[in-house]
Amino acid sequence: LSSSRDIAVDNSGNMYVVDGVDSRVQKLDPDGDFITKWGSMGDGNEQFWHPSGIAVGRLGNVYVADTTNHRVQELDSEGGFIKKWGEPGSDDGQFRSPSGIAVDGLGNVYVADTNNNRIQKFDSEGNFITNWGEMGDGDGQFRSPHGVAVDNSGDVYVADTSNHRVQKFDSTGNFLTKWGTEGSGDDGQFHDPEDIAVGNSGSVYVVDRFSHRVQKFDSDGGFLTKWGEFGPEDG
Repeated sequence: LSSSRDIAVDNSGNMYVVDGVDSRVQKLDPDGDFITKWGSMGDGNEQFWHPSGIAVGRLGNVYVADTTNHRVQELDSEGGFIKKWGEPGSDDGQFRSPSGIAVDGLGNVYVADTNNNRIQKFDSEGNFITNWGEMGDGDGQFRSPHGVAVDNSGDVYVADTSNHRVQKFDSTGNFLTKWGTEGSGDDGQFHDPEDIAVGNSGSVYVVDRFSHRVQKFDSDGGFLTKWGEFGPEDG
């Protein structure tokens, strides 16, 4: 791996890792042993240009935020091309450097459209449903959102990166709550939160990038625990 940007896990525990610099995806078994890989630099099917987000749908298909190609690609679990959608722009269904991606229980796909400062929602066929967000620091506004996740109830969590916070919405984009302030020392502070995930119990895990740690919260933003520090050692 040259620059691992995101990771997703399927129902069998296999891991899919986005390698941004090498523009490929690697698939590993639950013990981390190599299974297969796919992708190369380019703009064709099964090619990527600095991909940075990945998610696995309920049927095992893999969705990749193909960042510098300004699109989403859907592939099967062995890397076989299924479909793609998106192009550069700011209209509905267009992207500017999409980063995070998530899939809900109904197969709907949520994309953090980073440089358009919004979230876009599509059905499982890539058809546009809705979007929300604009540049700013108010409720429902974003500054370069990178990560997105969906819980079992369909609520959507966004790592609002340059606002140093997390925002929570319902499945149609209505604002519910937010938490976090800029900082690296106190619990619940963030310094460019990069990615986000929700566990089966509803706990929310945030990659606090420049604080070199992971923070864990309940679904309303209540701080639970944190771990990590700068360095190459385990943990």
